[in-house]
Parts: sequence; structure tokens; C-alpha cells
Amino acid sequence: MEQTEFRQEVREWLEANCPPSQRQPADRTEQVWSGRDLRFPSDDARLWFERMRDKGWTTPEIPTAYGGGGLNPHEAQILSKEMKRIGARTPLYDHGIWMLAPALLEFGNEAQRERFLPEIVRGEVSWCQGYSEPGAGSDLAGLQTRAVRDGDEYVVDGAKIWTSAGCESDWMFCLVRTDPEAPKREGISFLLIDMSTPGVSRAPIRMISGESEFAQITFESVRVPVENLVHEENRGWEVAKGLLRHERKFMSEFEGGALDPSFTLREAALDYIGLDAEGRLADATLRENLVDLEMERRAVKLTTQRVYAQYRGSAPDHRLPLIMKYVSTETKKREDELATDILGYRGLGWEGDSFTKDELNSLRVLLFDKALSIAGGTSEVQLNIISRNALQLPQGGAR
Repeated sequence: MEQTEFRQEVREWLEANCPPSQRQPADRTEQVWSGRDLRFPSDDARLWFERMRDKGWTTPEIPTAYGGGGLNPHEAQILSKEMKRIGARTPLYDHGIWMLAPALLEFGNEAQRERFLPEIVRGEVSWCQGYSEPGAGSDLAGLQTRAVRDGDEYVVDGAKIWTSAGCESDWMFCLVRTDPEAPKREGISFLLIDMSTPGVSRAPIRMISGESEFAQITFESVRVPVENLVHEENRGWEVAKGLLRHERKFMSEFEGGALDPSFTLREAALDYIGLDAEGRLADATLRENLVDLEMERRAVKLTTQRVYAQYRGSAPDHRLPLIMKYVSTETKKREDELATDILGYRGLGWEGDSFTKDELNSLRVLLFDKALSIAGGTSEVQLNIISRNALQLPQGGAR
């Protein structure tokens, strides 16, 4: 189908099927997350999800054989742009959509795809990522959670930490060490673990924002069927690297915390700072910072379009996704900090009727989005990866 024809078809379908109430940004309490106990904040949210699910567009690039939309990357980008054009909400959120599903398509066997992908498309099961450990964060390959083969099962012992949605998720895709004698990256396997299995315990971690988005997960003699091994034993690092490509792409596009759509930096600056006698924003430094941010946003948007264009032409530059994860998350943090600069002390309120909803939310968004520079690889580690793999700069060390 020609691009123009497909775009028109998408536009008409969205206009006919997206309820008006679902055409505005959703704050975190209004987001629909996958799970065995799938819940909706409103009847319209349920209707929007069901229509997108039945169309396969909760996971547009998953093949139709598994219930997905079967779109190519360019068609998926058109869908995304048309949704943004009318302000349509993301109908379903889950780590299984963003990370596990692409990994299963690349590394999983057919039985695993047939079992797990339809559930991901329909939002029936929620997933979390078991990577970081108390003693293995940035040095992920140093992980020590063990999986010992016992007949048709693995027995898993160890712990994971900073697990997003770890207290609520139904399943975990997890890196475990299956050969402690092998070099670090060669003795790791990739397992799918049902979180209701005996021996799995969860403890929430309270964040600086006051929420408990993360958890520590402990495994004590947890038995996992061998059929839940993705790819091959001791070759899980290959799966991990492939999955991280998708995670960094997701992180580069993630909207982070959400403010009310009426709250924009420009409007906030007019309300809180005001204009000078010449009709300009009264704070010259703030004017400069707002222009710099807008230029950076546009550069990020154009580079993202460039990445999609390269994939359409089957000539992707694999350096760009590495760079974009870092640039996008740092830009989002600067945006949050600039909002706080504009609000002044009004942006430091935590509770109370003397602050508006936007003023209270701005601080929580600022604090929540700090995690963006950690999730998917810390910004510091990301810079090392960019210098080595993207820019091919000389590495430090003894001569």
C-alpha cells in the first residue's frame, strides 16, 4: 500500500475509533498497564484499548500471526505520527511490548512466540526486567544470580534490584548465570520466570518522588522449566544486547512524567515571568534557555526521523540509537529543570491547597524523570559506549 493511501486509512480509522476523552495526554493514574488484573480508569479507556487491540495496533510491528498489526517500521511510524496529531493516548503500556516481544521475535523459538506474544498483544500478562543486581548495576555482566540445571528445570537463586514494576508484574525476563566458570559474558542465560512461582519474593523500593516504582526481587530455589530458556544456554548475553537496543529506543521516545496538556513552558513563562516593556519575556537568560531547548527538541525529532528513514532504506546507522537514548533523556531532564526555574518557589511544593495541580506535579515529574538517565544504561556508561562504539575514540588505560 502506498504511504499516502496508508496514512489516509490510518487517519480515517483513528478519527472514527478514538474517543474524544482519549485524545489528550494521560497522567500516570490514567495509563492502562497490562496484567492478569487488567484495569481501566474509564469506559472510554477500555473501549479505546479494545479497538486498538482488535486492530493489532497495541503492538503494531508484531506479525498478524500473533495478533499484532503486522506493520513495517515506516507504517508504524505513520501510525505513531497520526496518533500524536490528534493527541491519541497510548492504549497499553508494558515492558513486554517495548522489549520482550522484539527479543522473542529475534531470538525465541516458535513455541515461545505462540505462547507469549498473543498475551502481550492482548495485555493479559505484565512483564518486568530482571537485569540489575545489588552487586551488578552498570557492570551488568558481573551478575551472580544462579540458575542450576536439574532435569527439565532450572533452580534459580539470587536477587534483582531496581526492577521497574517488580511488585505488580506477572512475569520477568531475567538474566541468570548458568556457567560460573565461563568468562563473564559467556556464562549467562536468558530465562522467562513466572513471578507466582514459589520462592519468588518482592520488596518495594521507595523513590525520591514518593512512589515505589522499583522493587527488589529475591529468588530462593525457584524452579523454572527449561522450555522458558530463550535462545541457547550460556548465550543470553546476545539476547540481552539485542533487547537493550529496543530498550534504548523506547527510552529515547519515553514521555517520562506527564504534566497537564495546558502546562507548556512557553505559557508557564508568560504566566509566572511576564513580558518586559518591549513585549519580550522579561528574563533574558530564560529566553535564551527556552530557545536552546526548543532547538534541541527539534534536533532530536529530526534525528529520530533520520533513524526511521535509514531503517526504511535498510541502511541503518547503528550508532544513532546509542546516541539518541542519551540525548533524549538528558533533554527531558533539562526540560523539567527549566520548568522548575520558571515556577520558582511555586515549583517546590509537595502538598497543600496553596499550590496548583501543575505546580505540585512539576516537582514529582522532575524527580521521577531523574530515573531516565539510569534506566536502560546510566548516562555515564552510555557516554562510554558512545565514545567506544559510535565515535571510536581512543580508550584510556595503561600504555
